[in-house]
Amino acid sequence: MIHMKYRHSVLSMVGTKRETLENLMRLKLLTGGIALSLSAAVMAADLSVEIGNIEHDKGQVRVVLYDNSDSFLNEEKSLVIQKSPAAVGTLTVNFNHLQPGDYALVAYHDEDGDGKLDRFLGMIPSEGYGLSRNPKVFGKPDFNDARISLSDDDRITIHLNY
Repeated sequence: MIHMKYRHSVLSMVGTKRETLENLMRLKLLTGGIALSLSAAVMAADLSVEIGNIEHDKGQVRVVLYDNSDSFLNEEKSLVIQKSPAAVGTLTVNFNHLQPGDYALVAYHDEDGDGKLDRFLGMIPSEGYGLSRNPKVFGKPDFNDARISLSDDDRITIHLNY
């Protein structure tokens, strides 16, 4: 039996059963939310893309990330576009906090800075360009030609063709 002098202090620390259960539920929800946040952060991956074979420093290099075949080659529907001033040789751009999955990238040297890949006769690229996986493609490429699967942090290289 608790002495009367200490009974009030013990009850104020413990509270009622209902308050104790409510506090335990809050703690459980809080720790569960933290665990979910941490697992989502752990699942995200970073992709480092090295662009090679840049012939000159006019304009900018654009690297466009797509996450599905329906949007592929339509920059307005792309997931992310990275832009960097052109520099002879190589440059690196990073895509951070990507969810695991399939992606395809298009890189091109936008020499005139108009924000699009210029084409001769509307079909043949007249500025340097490349795709993830560096495939040899004849005709219009599709998502599967350039598809990469991302599950962890990764680094790829895209070589521009002029």
